[in-house]
Amino acid sequence: MNRIRKGDQVLVITGKNKGQRGDVLRVAGDRVFVSNVNLVKRHTKPNPQANQAGGIVEREASIHLSNVQLFNPATNKGERVGTKTLADGRKVRVFRSSGEVVDA
Repeated sequence: MNRIRKGDQVLVITGKNKGQRGDVLRVAGDRVFVSNVNLVKRHTKPNPQANQAGGIVEREASIHLSNVQLFNPATNKGERVGTKTLADGRKVRVFRSSGEVVDA
């Protein structure tokens, strides 16, 4: 079970974007793409078949999973995540500090 999933709100804990918060757009292996965090400028060629204009495009670059933490709105901080098996057999993600179940 993944600790960070698409749609989660995460907090960047290290690097040039430390302290920034955003939603996870996608997870690719051990890297995540977070909305409006780690923006880079890319030079792209026009592609008329895909109706894509060329020029300098600003988009999100990936961040390693170890550099983000799941954001807990109750404490307003980033927190570590573990897993727990409920009585009915379902596996859920829980915040390690409080043990409360992550809403997802």
